[in-house]
Amino acid sequence: MAIKIVKNTINIVLSIIINKNMITEIINVANLKCNGCANTIKKSISSLEGVSDVVVDNDEMTVSVNFSEPASKLEIVEKLKSLGYPEATEENGLLTQAKSYVSCMIGRMN
Repeated sequence: MAIKIVKNTINIVLSIIINKNMITEIINVANLKCNGCANTIKKSISSLEGVSDVVVDNDEMTVSVNFSEPASKLEIVEKLKSLGYPEATEENGLLTQAKSYVSCMIGRMN
């Protein structure tokens, strides 16, 4: 019984140490329309080194990302922008909107 308690305590401590350096960012994005968009975003952002979890909320137009180094918010925001999903406060011209439609269609096919 004592060994099991010690083992569980060690696992909890290791989990705390691992998650200590984890950062969660919630990013408001433009052009988020559907699950096709969400699929593309999840796949692309998840492929970045250091990203552990990506949640896309179509209704709130947000992307929540859990990450640690070497990933950074800047890298994530730039990747979103390259896909056509800039931060809601950024410029959202016709070219960016067109990119989002292409990303959306790719997400629907995958």
